[in-house]
Amino acid sequence: MQRTRIGELLGQIRDLQAEWTEEAIQRITTENTTLKQRVRQLTADNRTLDERLKAARSNLRFQDRRVADLEAQIAGT
Repeated sequence: MQRTRIGELLGQIRDLQAEWTEEAIQRITTENTTLKQRVRQLTADNRTLDERLKAARSNLRFQDRRVADLEAQIAGT
């Protein structure tokens, strides 16, 4: 049973390989390389934006504390 299934699958692989022209393989390889580069760029961009978001949140927390301090000073006077 398994040998039969493996044989069928290997046959399907050979059929699929026969359908791919060298030009199609080259095009897909080029597209794949382009997509990988794009993923790397988007990952780097995402990392940069994440760092900027963390910095903005930190700044906001600082400003919130500063406002609270000023409000406390005004309420204390």
